[in-house]
Amino acid sequence: MPSTPVEISASRARHLWLAAQRLLEPASFGAGPQAVKLATEHLGYVQIDTINVIERSHHHILQTRIPDYARADLAAAQSVDKSVFEYWAHALAYIPTADYRYFAPDMRQMRDNPPASYAAINRRDYNALLRRIGEDGALSIRDIDDEVLVEKEHLWASRKPSKRLLNFGFYNGDLTISRRDGMLKAYELTDRHFGWERRPRPATPGQVADYLLNRALRSQGVVSLESICYGNLGLKAQILPLIEKAVRARRLIQVTITGAEKVPHWAEAAALESALPPVPAGLVHILSPFDPLVIQRKRLEAIFGYVHRFEAYVPAAKRVLGYFALPVLVGDEIVAALDLKTDRQAGRLLVQRWTWMVPERPDLKAAIEEALGRFQRFQLAPSLLPA
Repeated sequence: MPSTPVEISASRARHLWLAAQRLLEPASFGAGPQAVKLATEHLGYVQIDTINVIERSHHHILQTRIPDYARADLAAAQSVDKSVFEYWAHALAYIPTADYRYFAPDMRQMRDNPPASYAAINRRDYNALLRRIGEDGALSIRDIDDEVLVEKEHLWASRKPSKRLLNFGFYNGDLTISRRDGMLKAYELTDRHFGWERRPRPATPGQVADYLLNRALRSQGVVSLESICYGNLGLKAQILPLIEKAVRARRLIQVTITGAEKVPHWAEAAALESALPPVPAGLVHILSPFDPLVIQRKRLEAIFGYVHRFEAYVPAAKRVLGYFALPVLVGDEIVAALDLKTDRQAGRLLVQRWTWMVPERPDLKAAIEEALGRFQRFQLAPSLLPA
């Protein structure tokens, strides 16, 4: 085993990461609800976002890896096949149902030791809500009439007190989202939705740490402690011994990425030794700002040399890339950021700002414009437009 870390170039790190993200091979997950299941299992989670100046991020992330993706595929995976469920990763996300047990400890924590905002809920009202769902079936917040409304605590909050009860049931595992209509969620009893007589046993802390390490290796190719623990920074102390054990067993090799030498990274020995799929010459991906390749901003900058700014909440006068800028990947380089908006009434995709990260070239512009044509067809597909 090498006594010092193996040095790899940023280009090699990008190649490992792109291959792990399944961005080098078209349709590697197939099509339909089964493709949604396979993609979510491989990535670990698909982040949900409410902004819809273009198609929402969860659909966008899946379509980037499933060219024939339709929104009905995700609906079927969630509500019919039940191969994915919604819960909190580093943000609200679709998660493989096969991984439910790794999130059950957080549900138990919410049930046994809820934070102050949930500890104060009226348990009689909560139990009555569970009984109503048990008797009437899944409910959305629109199905509940609250006699007294409250002030919103933030922009996305509800004035209905029942929303807090639904959220409490969601976070403690009593309830799950059985279906969606846009951002309107239907809450169902978890056990009835999945057909469980007994829920999966919550994973131990050690099992959760092992899960996060393996998830990162599978979907990131080359990992750091920060990238493994993104959204779970409190688990660093549990994951580091697992890494050290894997290094001693020669499963993992410590690597140094040129230009990012201060941050230790690791990769599986097999990944470093194996041949990777080539980067297609015509590869162009218009990425969601919530794509797994983009969401970890420091990692993105270290490996791709690209600094992404999410400016939806930045005053217009201070924006550099635009309200909802999307990084554009060509080959293994992010060459531009496009601030896009879908004009659904006019049936076209608007480019509100085009920012080059490299010197503009006619061949690059032509390749991106061709990708924009495909992206527009995805945005305006009948199955993706709101009813």
